[in-house]
Amino acid sequence: MKIVVTGGAGFIGSHIAEHYANQGEHVVVIDNLSRNRLLNKKSNDFLYNWNYLSKLKNIKLVKADVNNTKILFSETKDADAIVHTAAQTAVTTSLTNPGKDFINNALTTFNALEAARKNDVKFFVYCSSNKVYGGNVNRIAIKELKKRYAFTGKYVKGVDETLSIDLCEHSPYGCSKLASDIYTQDYGYVYGIKTGIFRMSCIYGTRQFGVEDQGWVAWFTIATLLNKPITIYGDGKQIRDVLFITDVISAYDAFIKKPMSSEVFNLGGGPKFSLSLLELIDMLKKLTGKSSKIRFDKWRTSDQKVYISDISKAKKLLDWKPKISPKEGLKILVNWAKDNARLFG
Repeated sequence: MKIVVTGGAGFIGSHIAEHYANQGEHVVVIDNLSRNRLLNKKSNDFLYNWNYLSKLKNIKLVKADVNNTKILFSETKDADAIVHTAAQTAVTTSLTNPGKDFINNALTTFNALEAARKNDVKFFVYCSSNKVYGGNVNRIAIKELKKRYAFTGKYVKGVDETLSIDLCEHSPYGCSKLASDIYTQDYGYVYGIKTGIFRMSCIYGTRQFGVEDQGWVAWFTIATLLNKPITIYGDGKQIRDVLFITDVISAYDAFIKKPMSSEVFNLGGGPKFSLSLLELIDMLKKLTGKSSKIRFDKWRTSDQKVYISDISKAKKLLDWKPKISPKEGLKILVNWAKDNARLFG
């Protein structure tokens, strides 16, 4: 197979590229290496995943913007699948520069879909977000426990794919991801492309360069190891289901390899693999022997006190389930971060 991975030098994209390259598939990675610029960060990790992939067989690296349609259409010719991970990833960045967010999320997705349509690509996997549900998540009843909030009533198993995506506030990031989500669905309906839309909760793992604005599990881990202060916006009881990167890849792979039509999946660890910010800090203290330097600040715009995915549909249709528990995954992440502390400044 020929697999094209947009944003392939990023955290999720690089793991997808590595997975298929190790299986002997021909992988094309397209990335403009703009992550640090998009997040307005200076970091030593700028080329880490790019250089990592350059050492693997079966991977072609193409430094280009996905919105360069000439290159995009050329590189996706004869492709069997496009896995579209290229994106601006932070809600905070979208609030300060919504135009940049739109270009790097909605427009890139449209161009990637057009490449799939014009080149007759069979499979298209889109990395969507739980933010497509926007403020509707905050209308779900919750209860407050000692160190976490929790859903109550019909959503005790989490949010399923039928929760409304309409008539609520989203943030510009949520809007650009939602527009991309709907476009991807429609290209499946109208043009017959087998589109897999994965509305993801919190994904974490090795080679993730988390920052305060994005990638909170990795950011808390890095900050704890380097004795950097951590700011918690809110009270720290906000909860997310977390999913280790290898479990993400297995879900994508199951979609590409199973005969099915276009589908939307909520993808996360589910209720059993969920963490609050305070619980993560406690786990990191046990794993590292270090106490994080914590300060509290006011809640941020568009934050959700609770988001947990109901992953029943993915389990049923993909014959998939998460395997790496938060305890096991966090231990792997801590060890990787220790070995690569020089990269974090």
